[in-house]
Amino acid sequence: MKGELKMSQQASIQQNSDKVIVKKGVIEAFMEGSKKGFYIGVEIITPAMVLGYVIIQFCQLTGLMDIIGKLLSPIMVIFGLPGQAMIALIAAFFAKAAGAAATANLYATGVINAKQATILFPATIVMGTLVSNYVRNVIVSKVNKKWHTLLLLIPIIDAVMVMLLVRAILSFI
Repeated sequence: MKGELKMSQQASIQQNSDKVIVKKGVIEAFMEGSKKGFYIGVEIITPAMVLGYVIIQFCQLTGLMDIIGKLLSPIMVIFGLPGQAMIALIAAFFAKAAGAAATANLYATGVINAKQATILFPATIVMGTLVSNYVRNVIVSKVNKKWHTLLLLIPIIDAVMVMLLVRAILSFI
């Protein structure tokens, strides 16, 4: 029995010695990581940022920004935000980067100030990609249907909580 074990160990050592393991150097590893990061930026982040920009521009050009601002102002004032800030949350509903880009665009166009952007940005990150995460994590994994509504609402509740928390923190500054 011991003889068989030693022979199988020797055979596995011989098989492993036939394979040549090439370790990557620091530069090769860095370049590979840079390439992956570039493609993530080009394929995922850039389209989401364009979506955020398009949503803001569409709402401004069609007058929806003013309508949304008036309709949602009573709700958004709780967070210290104008009603138009809801556009960033709507964009974040589709993609985190779209919500972040919409927040940056609202700030750049003067719709919100720096303090309001600080309140809004974490909410877009917490709530971001709600649709795809919901489909990926709830529908595909076949979670019991009684939990679907709760699992859809959790990111929205998180966004509300983070906006209230950031507003409270900023009130001390």
